[in-house]
Amino acid sequence: MKRIAKFEKVSLEQFTEAWTDTFGLEEEEKIETIYESVKLPKRATAGSAGYDFYAPVDIVLKPGETIKIPTGVRVWMEPEWVLKCYPRSGLGFKFRLQLNNTVGIIDSDYYNSDNEGHIFSKITNDSNEDKTVEIKAGEGFMQGIFAEYGITVDDDASAVRNGGFGSTTK
Repeated sequence: MKRIAKFEKVSLEQFTEAWTDTFGLEEEEKIETIYESVKLPKRATAGSAGYDFYAPVDIVLKPGETIKIPTGVRVWMEPEWVLKCYPRSGLGFKFRLQLNNTVGIIDSDYYNSDNEGHIFSKITNDSNEDKTVEIKAGEGFMQGIFAEYGITVDDDASAVRNGGFGSTTK
């Protein structure tokens, strides 16, 4: 196996900014407690392709509800690699839990963005069976799979990323 990446926490300052922007003002002490409990993604078994991302707090989504989750996680990876994020298989199968962008793409240069490469996940309970999704803090809700990619022989991209969603097409 190639070892091409390393997960890290973003800084407490970045996490606090993202958490406050997403959920509104909360006591700094409460946000710090959530931050301290953030678990870095891990594979469940030696044969697992996906690294499980863990919920930083309890999440309850009724059918049709959506939530944006600041994971508190960033990832350094070798150039020419990408992290693809998907819902955990069981949650997708049982509840039709969906990532709002269908597949999250984390590019290697996102790590150096102003937001420290903070990985967010926006998920929706797309249940058409009236099922409520309940994910406890510390449980896996998303999985990331590393993949190597190539470029065209005439590629001339030279721009430098600074940001997340939509930042590379501005």
